[in-house]
Amino acid sequence: MVQVRKAAAAIGAYVTGLSLEALVDDESLTRRCLRPTSGRSPGAKVSSCGNLDPRSRNLGRELRELLLEHGVLFLRDQPLSAAQFQALARRFGTPLHHPAYPVAPGADDVHVLESTSEAPSKIEKWHSDMTFSATPPSYTLLHGQIIPEYGGDTLWASATAAYEALSAPFKTLLDGLSAEHDFRHGFRESLAEPGGAERLAPAIAANPPVRHPVIRTHPETGRKAIYVNSLFTTRILGMTAAESREILPFLFDHLATDEFTVRLNWAPFTLVMWDNRSTLHRPINDYFPQHRKHHRVTLAGDRPQ
Repeated sequence: MVQVRKAAAAIGAYVTGLSLEALVDDESLTRRCLRPTSGRSPGAKVSSCGNLDPRSRNLGRELRELLLEHGVLFLRDQPLSAAQFQALARRFGTPLHHPAYPVAPGADDVHVLESTSEAPSKIEKWHSDMTFSATPPSYTLLHGQIIPEYGGDTLWASATAAYEALSAPFKTLLDGLSAEHDFRHGFRESLAEPGGAERLAPAIAANPPVRHPVIRTHPETGRKAIYVNSLFTTRILGMTAAESREILPFLFDHLATDEFTVRLNWAPFTLVMWDNRSTLHRPINDYFPQHRKHHRVTLAGDRPQ
């Protein structure tokens, strides 16, 4: 029986005893231990405990249920090749292409996120993946390949817990509003680089600004969440510029409230799965000039409602 131990008041669970190599091969465990990292926000850490039983085929369904409950799962010691990682991700949905990142050799669904001293990472704001799309991703899977000796942690926040902490009058104000999300806003530093505008021109043409509800309802759980982020959200529609400039920064700061967050210290072969419909995340770029590399797959979602 799966066991759960909360780690804090707002975010997720520690999960132990899962082999994702087994899941790729339609295998799982008979013994599992799950420890939540905190209560209202997303998060669950996974490490090994117990012996494998290669006959169980319920692990994929159980992981999806845990993602819906906790928002993010952390799984340690998962030495998957890019092809295995791709096969795992396909168990949870249809992979999406990202216009700004290269793919791993032999695994076209796996994007390579890499930061080096010559080309350091530029994204360090809170965001939910690819909200510049009309149909943003449902889940993201991220697999650590090369991890700095120090630094390079990632934070996740529960947009559901943040919504639930708002006052009733403010919820009423936000319900029914829409905001604009723009690819160009999120990649403005890359666009400013020499050759950046030319390199990203096809992506800009394919991703014009879109509108999403400020408060979205999760299509599977029915819970509401704040659905704006400082990386891609540019303005609240139907408001004056001054009104939008007041409300958006408040929401950005509110989403990042410590009590809604969890922080992961990466190790090689750590794998993280999260639900973009109820969480945001933020990488901490405090490891320059060290090398950091991850494999990532994002999975198709639906139009936010």
